[in-house]
Amino acid sequence: MRPLPVDEFETGLSLRPLVDRYSRITARQSTYSVPARFIGHRLRALLRADELVVFHGRQVVARHERSTVKGSTTVVLDHYLEILARKPGALPGSAALAQARKAGVFTAEHEAFWAGARRAHGDATGTRELVEVLLLHRHLSHANVIAGLAGATAVGAVRADVVAVEARRIADTRTNQQSDTLPRIPQRRGQPDPTAPGRPGCGDRRTTTRPAPVAHRDRL
Repeated sequence: MRPLPVDEFETGLSLRPLVDRYSRITARQSTYSVPARFIGHRLRALLRADELVVFHGRQVVARHERSTVKGSTTVVLDHYLEILARKPGALPGSAALAQARKAGVFTAEHEAFWAGARRAHGDATGTRELVEVLLLHRHLSHANVIAGLAGATAVGAVRADVVAVEARRIADTRTNQQSDTLPRIPQRRGQPDPTAPGRPGCGDRRTTTRPAPVAHRDRL
């Protein structure tokens, strides 16, 4: 038998679905969300055995686990954040929020911050603060944002900018702790320090102890 080819062979079904006004595409009688900025666009999708991958050009803009239920709808809360920032009243009853809670992405820390923000700033402004926090997940790790939420809520500073500052502080602290735990190369006992002044290769050869060349070597 001949060896397998080096290049991988794509086995997924290629589709060109149109994004509807709800920021969803249809693939094999199931609907999936994509970022809201692509409403009205026709995107390229690969329907594989276990996932659906959606592309805009060569960029992956959405990735979903393939649904096996006919007529099902799979949505991601992150895909609607720009819309929810303008229409915060649509968040409480949205299917995206319900699925995020079920998946464990929308945590108890999010719930506590949201409740505190609505008490402090009102429903609309408090929900906008939550949306701003959810946008932090795009460029900060989930764990750091959750820690930032817990810290901000604990002191009653239920604002997105406070969460951002706290999350970045925690990220820097964890990075420094990891760098401190990196193994260091031990120096052998009696081994000369290559960076010490006066050693060859350090730019100062005046104190070197290397003997002068013997005269008869020039005749070799």
